[in-house]
Amino acid sequence: MSELKQEGRKKKNNDFFSDVYDVVRLIPKGRATSYGAIAAYLGSKRGARMVGWAMGNSYTQEGIPAHRVVNKEGLLTAKLLFETPTAMQEKLESEGIVVKDDYIQNWKECFWDPEKELK
Repeated sequence: MSELKQEGRKKKNNDFFSDVYDVVRLIPKGRATSYGAIAAYLGSKRGARMVGWAMGNSYTQEGIPAHRVVNKEGLLTAKLLFETPTAMQEKLESEGIVVKDDYIQNWKECFWDPEKELK
């Protein structure tokens, strides 16, 4: 796992996808974050789409809880990339997150902000 911080500053790494996966692995069960929050933490505030591309390559990899990454409104935008169309929702619900009509219902309560949590 690459170091996300070095001497109190976010590390710049040539492998952005690996850094994205490192952050995603740190999201606790029962919490979720957004593509944009990960991008901002990694120093690319406008890089939500790049985080999305990284996540698009992660759904079949072991050890990356990709189901915990949604859009900025709590919408399960990547649900069709999972093994079944309901798998993402089922994984979130198994961790206590309430999902209705593809939206996390308690989004503000379960939102995990890496910039605040990984100080």
